[in-house]
Amino acid sequence: MEKLMIKQNDPSVIELGKADPQMNKLIHAVGDIEVAMRPDLFKSLVRSIIGQQISVAAASAIFKRLETMLENHITAEAISVVSDEQLRTIGLSGRKVIYLRDLAEKILRSEIVLDALHELDNDTVVKQLTSIKGIGKWTAEMFLVFSLGRMNVLAVDDIGIQRGAKWLYEVDKSERRKILLDRKTVWSPHLTIASFYLWEIEHLDFERKYESIDDLQ
Repeated sequence: MEKLMIKQNDPSVIELGKADPQMNKLIHAVGDIEVAMRPDLFKSLVRSIIGQQISVAAASAIFKRLETMLENHITAEAISVVSDEQLRTIGLSGRKVIYLRDLAEKILRSEIVLDALHELDNDTVVKQLTSIKGIGKWTAEMFLVFSLGRMNVLAVDDIGIQRGAKWLYEVDKSERRKILLDRKTVWSPHLTIASFYLWEIEHLDFERKYESIDDLQ
């Protein structure tokens, strides 16, 4: 699994901090960030489908069973030749079997060409991916960030990002999505970096430990 390093002295991070003083406080409080990426595009989508509405531990266990079943070759071709029953025996629900089938079929029919996604703009990638059963806008946005490495993506409906923004900008819960929309033009073209720092608020438990970002200064 590849790693992406976000360093607070990177020009893009410095530019983001200059554009938003409150975000700048967060950047200095958090420091550098190491992000685990998912560069295998097909495997990343399979992981996303498996992980829906179950715990991280359960999703990891099912994915490992799938790897074992397919001898570590998780491809559209490999999924197409195993039976529904085989997929059910590793813990996949009937609905998720349908989703994986639809994903594999669209790849095999070249309705979606994964390698070509790198050349498409964000909106087009989201449109293509959400044509797959079981993949919604949020999943497609996470794919843009963690698989395609797009650096100007803001998933405004992500609860972790919303909670981080609520704490950082000290707004009511009802305003946490709006503050993201308000900040979007300020953070662009570094929306993904802003997202990583907002996620760190939850990862580092700042909400519980500190009343506000000023308590860390």
